[in-house]
Amino acid sequence: MTSFFIKTFGCRVNQVESQAILEQFKRAGFVPAQTFEQADICVLNTCTVTHQADKDVEKLVRQILRRNPSARLVLTGCYAAAHKAHIQSVFPSVEIVGKYDLGRVLFGLEDICWTVSGHEGHSRAFIKIQDGCDNFCSYCIVPYARSVKRSKPLGEVLQEITQLVQKGFLEVVLTGINIGNYVCPQSGADLAALCEKIATLPGEFRIRFSSIELPTVSDGIIACMRRYPARFCNYFHLPLQAGSTKILHDMNRHYTTHDYAKRVADLRAHVPQIGIFADVIAGYPTETEADFEETYQFIKSQQLAGLHVFSYSPRPGTPAAKLPQLTHEEIKRRADRLRELDKALRCAFAASLVGTEQTVFIEEKKAGALHGITSNFQPVLLPPACQARGLVRVKITRAEQQLCYAELGL
Repeated sequence: MTSFFIKTFGCRVNQVESQAILEQFKRAGFVPAQTFEQADICVLNTCTVTHQADKDVEKLVRQILRRNPSARLVLTGCYAAAHKAHIQSVFPSVEIVGKYDLGRVLFGLEDICWTVSGHEGHSRAFIKIQDGCDNFCSYCIVPYARSVKRSKPLGEVLQEITQLVQKGFLEVVLTGINIGNYVCPQSGADLAALCEKIATLPGEFRIRFSSIELPTVSDGIIACMRRYPARFCNYFHLPLQAGSTKILHDMNRHYTTHDYAKRVADLRAHVPQIGIFADVIAGYPTETEADFEETYQFIKSQQLAGLHVFSYSPRPGTPAAKLPQLTHEEIKRRADRLRELDKALRCAFAASLVGTEQTVFIEEKKAGALHGITSNFQPVLLPPACQARGLVRVKITRAEQQLCYAELGL
């Protein structure tokens, strides 16, 4: 029997797509190999969001070519799409296949990388509802790899969620490259309309949004979260990237710091105890020390729950890569300072929940204690004697650094 090996680089979308590829392999009668050395076919689902991501992919390609030269090596994903000419020149024996062509090329099937029946190795399920982005932020390579916007039909989303819940998944994460751009290809329903339909599905489960861009956070989405608090997690990952309107303009981001602050205020007014997290880039080429300080102070003023800090790295082919670059040392200094702020924000958010009741999704038992995550994405530890499973109601009794401790609610 033909064996296969899949390696995933990068984001949640890639992870969902790899799960879909894995399931397609199994349906076709292929068997998974433990290592790439044992596989007849190796598929690398690649990422190109940073220079390091490119290097990681190329390192594994060289290892496979050296240690399993007879394997069929297929590259798909963002790195493969954005750097096809480079790959063909450096690795001429490697096949480059688009995500939406994998079914046809590997199995002779007209299929696309959408639907999964589970998510191996995860307690949560992730489903891809949307693909593609055409924002062309000046630092970002992703639109060059995924410029075509696609959305999964509303009925298929509802069916997929229903099947996952029936299999026992109690938290389902809606993911995509830019999920706020969701538009059902059949009915034209937007993300808010999809959420209204999800809210009426039977069963005990909750929905979490993956990262969502500020301009796409509609009043309808917020209203739906307010009406159905048990169904939708009071959590948002709302990319900021810079807390300076000047730098946001340079980045070709389509909002101002005023816009961001207003939406944060709207969310807090309508969604109690919401956890709002943000991406931020340190060291964009035009960012002066004053601009950076403005970003730092803006983030503090918003009292976010936490940050994902990225050190800027130039992506060839993007407008920002052509600009004079800051030194590595300066970028690192700014990123380190933002990461210290992230720690402080997470500690403050954990402390703010002491004395409150929260619904926790129990994820695993480790070192005798139950670990879980609240709806607003706060890590929680329950006592060793606790035998709870699934979604449970708890009372937060104390916080230590970024971790909350809880007891089962009455």
